[in-house]
Amino acid sequence: MSVDSTLAPIRASFRAITRAVAPASSGLDEAGWRRAEEIVDDALSARPTSVRRQVVLFVRAVGMLSWVRHGRSLGTLDPDRMRRFLRSLERSPLLLVRKGFWGIRTLAFMGYYGQSEVRADLGYRANPGGWESRGGGQGPWQDRAGAGGPEHDAPGDSHA
Repeated sequence: MSVDSTLAPIRASFRAITRAVAPASSGLDEAGWRRAEEIVDDALSARPTSVRRQVVLFVRAVGMLSWVRHGRSLGTLDPDRMRRFLRSLERSPLLLVRKGFWGIRTLAFMGYYGQSEVRADLGYRANPGGWESRGGGQGPWQDRAGAGGPEHDAPGDSHA
């Protein structure tokens, strides 16, 4: 990870949020967490400095709010309390808080699910080459070639 990592100052809080929104990430070892953080840092490096500062500021604010509400850091909240806490951010009446939470949640998903090992474990096989890369040109339904898909195959319909 680079020295100027955006996530370095908020690493513990970011990991706690990631574990809450993507519970399977709890199984990551240190190398997996480093890969997740590198994916997020790479994505953030393309953004203006002001956006990177906003990410850090928002995660710090969430961490402070955790202390105010629960007297604990994000990483020490039990899973139920963490889910309720994050749900309150997700549904906040303040648009800025909702947007901030959904942005952090998206980064957490990107870091975890963006790892090739995780995608392979899930059986995710998307390819930039599309259906052709999987040996076919049309995909699972004829609608890939312009004809009706399964929604047009209602009982009693005849396609003769």
